[in-house]
Amino acid sequence: MFCYQCEQTRKGMACTDKGVCAKTPEVAALQDLLLYAARGLAHVARRALAKGAEIADVPAIVGEALFTTVTNVNFDDDVLAERVRAVFTRRDELRACLGDAELPPAATLKPAAALRDLVAQGALIGIAERRDSLGADRTGLQELLTYGLKGVAAYAHHARILAMTDAAVDSFLLEGMDALNAADPSVDELFGVAMRCGEISVKVLALLDGANTTRFGTPSPTPVRMGAVKGKAILVSGHDLADLQALLEQTAGKGINVYTHGEMLPAHAYPELKKFPHLVGHYGGAWMLQKEEFAAFPGAIVMTTNCLMEPQPAYRERLFTRGLVGWPGIPHLPTPDFTPAIEAALAAPGFEADDAAARTHITGFGHAAVLGVADAVIGAVTEGKIKRFMLVGGCDGAMTGRNYFTEIADKAPKDWVILTLGCGKFRLTDLDLGEVAGLPRLLDMGQCNDSYSAVRVALALAEAFGTDVNGLPLSLVISWYEQKAVCVLLALLFLGVKGIRLGPRLPAFITPAMLQVLVERFDIKPIGESAEADLRAIETLGA
Repeated sequence: MFCYQCEQTRKGMACTDKGVCAKTPEVAALQDLLLYAARGLAHVARRALAKGAEIADVPAIVGEALFTTVTNVNFDDDVLAERVRAVFTRRDELRACLGDAELPPAATLKPAAALRDLVAQGALIGIAERRDSLGADRTGLQELLTYGLKGVAAYAHHARILAMTDAAVDSFLLEGMDALNAADPSVDELFGVAMRCGEISVKVLALLDGANTTRFGTPSPTPVRMGAVKGKAILVSGHDLADLQALLEQTAGKGINVYTHGEMLPAHAYPELKKFPHLVGHYGGAWMLQKEEFAAFPGAIVMTTNCLMEPQPAYRERLFTRGLVGWPGIPHLPTPDFTPAIEAALAAPGFEADDAAARTHITGFGHAAVLGVADAVIGAVTEGKIKRFMLVGGCDGAMTGRNYFTEIADKAPKDWVILTLGCGKFRLTDLDLGEVAGLPRLLDMGQCNDSYSAVRVALALAEAFGTDVNGLPLSLVISWYEQKAVCVLLALLFLGVKGIRLGPRLPAFITPAMLQVLVERFDIKPIGESAEADLRAIETLGA
């Protein structure tokens, strides 16, 4: 195997024996084959559409293939093999209308019958093979596009669950995947499609924002209990708000308290979710702490999307997966019927007492909440009460160097407002940053899915001050882990945002030549050796 799609890839280079995420070489090969099959389907579908074929289902199929291969989503060989075969089957159905047309290899490969032979096929089409033929730079650009597409697919999937789609997003999922079929792509061609992916990333973030607010209402600042309440308990992790809503409806009146975990924390800010009194609080921190936190949680656990780690014996029998998530031997709920999880929660001991040390965290500072006080914010900036906004957030991870993100927020000048989103917020939630100009200095804008809020606020402030985004007193310090963060980064680059600090280390797929282009065009910066040094640079240079 050869995988370097996440920040914690082995030695910062690539996982070649087993994934740091616990992905086996067999799973890696099947995921590579699934992406290859999706590339073939995308090509055939685009050509079949020109002949009048019906392909309305194809964007969802391609999107699910992409989302399935995001880090920490699905580790089940049998499920992956089934999805590979389903994608090839749909490809061949559409291919029938193309006759003897010349097609790229991904559109003609015949899938093997046996699982081990599928694994062997996948092992022949991975990243390492392309690096040998295309070189590291072009392969790196292909992977930049692929990971951006994975993020787009993930956000589009969440929106599709809520019955919201966008024709431009669906079309680009096929266009982008088909671009990966080019036998000898140029650097400029690949870079151009990656920037197009950034444009579509903005669209899909807006789409998901609209889907969430249409179904669940507009988030508003809401205090959330960060600790336990006596009684039976279910913990919901991942990102899927629709699953949380269904679980809340099914547990109403059953004497079970529901807790969010990880990226589900911002769910407490939505009116249609926080109206349930048994949504009592949040338990735990970011995804990488789940082995210890799930073991200590005395109830059932539901993982709704990515961020699943290898389940431990202490909680395997209380863990359930949903949607595209999977691990061999872990019960999977194919529909949002949570009866098995409810029964497991009732059978578990639950919390014996309230957590006396529970604290409160305020979430829900989305674009509607912040722009609702835009006049006060603009006035505070004009009067010099607020000197700078600094976004510190993104994906969290286990690497020790990530304490940088805590330090840069904690040591920032007291007249700076700190924005945060994604599970990177858990590096900041223990901080007491106080207030400035009547506003909390720490504004939690939501999930990584809510990155659109930061974009909306920045664009609105830029308009109010008669400048572009780069003329604002705004600095972005972004932590990344997996591919949805790549999608957000491409969105920011498409919008022309410059001077982004990215860490804790730069992606392994970004070669020196790629980095030089990103530095020249967008002034991308790796985070520095210390938070203090970067704060001095921001204060001195204003970026």
